Amino acid sequence: MPRATNAPASRRRRKRRLELAKGFKGARSKLFRTATEAVDRAMVQATAHRKTKKRSYRSLWIVRVSAACKQNGITYSRFIEGATKAGIALNRKMLSEIAIHDPEGFTKIVEQAKAALS
Repeated sequence: MPRATNAPASRRRRKRRLELAKGFKGARSKLFRTATEAVDRAMVQATAHRKTKKRSYRSLWIVRVSAACKQNGITYSRFIEGATKAGIALNRKMLSEIAIHDPEGFTKIVEQAKAALS
């Protein structure tokens, strides 16, 4: 009786893994074992970096809002405190967009925050 190797399934499994490694350099895209290690590592990093990207964007928005606050004569932390007390329910992303595209509107928000602080 001939030996059964389950060749079609094995070939499909290897092909699928090598497809994921497409675009990697050298052996990492050609050799199955190396490609498997590279793909596993890439998947782990992709998951971690999706979280990092969110932190990076929030940091960027804070820097933008902070710069706009300084132009209006208030620090970022005092502005956020005042905005909270004034009941301004805008997140940092929206505050950043307003600061960039509508400086006059942002100035009005800052004035409301200052009024809530005093």
